[in-house]
Amino acid sequence: MRSLVDINQGGRDAWVAAKAASLSAGTRVLDAGAGICRYRELFRHCEYVAQDFCDLGEKNWKYDKIDITSDICSIPLPDASVDVILCTEVLEHVPDPAGAVVEFSRLLKSKGILWLTVPLGSGLHQQPHHYYGGFTPHWFRRFLPLHGFDIVSIVPNGGFFKSYGQETARIHTILFGEEAAPWRRALLWPLKAVTFPFLRVAAPLFFNALDHIDKEKNFTVGYFIEAVRRTKD
Repeated sequence: MRSLVDINQGGRDAWVAAKAASLSAGTRVLDAGAGICRYRELFRHCEYVAQDFCDLGEKNWKYDKIDITSDICSIPLPDASVDVILCTEVLEHVPDPAGAVVEFSRLLKSKGILWLTVPLGSGLHQQPHHYYGGFTPHWFRRFLPLHGFDIVSIVPNGGFFKSYGQETARIHTILFGEEAAPWRRALLWPLKAVTFPFLRVAAPLFFNALDHIDKEKNFTVGYFIEAVRRTKD
């Protein structure tokens, strides 16, 4: 159900899980901007290293065990020392995202793999460290090859209808969530049980079923990118 009402997270979790399962035991994986290390368990068969700059930002963001605390554009690891870099929903929080790509290029071995996920558009979060509204495929087609990568795939995380279904579910969260004013929650409480089946279940299911109609997927939540580091001289 989560993949329907929160396709950004649900779709991303499924994509990362499939990628992690494709790796051989002992593969050295750098989770850049790991935060709460959501995907640590998926890489338990690998040599998993978590990096983040660990600024608490809004709401005292809770970090998991971070192995390397540093700027993402200057990670203290040797050149060509990593097999895979995973970077999920991070680049919008980096003042110099192209600089992060340069650093990933330095760290990856020849034929090393880069897995990125980014939003196309999102509400403000983890403030004040939210610098960009999102990224388009054209950003990656420009900057990844420029810094030594060959793009394998750029996959949209659903289309307009899935995105619309997710935002329909968000209506319920805004009206009745913890951030809503107490008076509003009290006043609208009788409606909560009535609206939940529609806003949180029926509408997302309905719009998810329509998503195949959107062929261009120009209104996607975000993108999953896979690239390979070219052979180094």
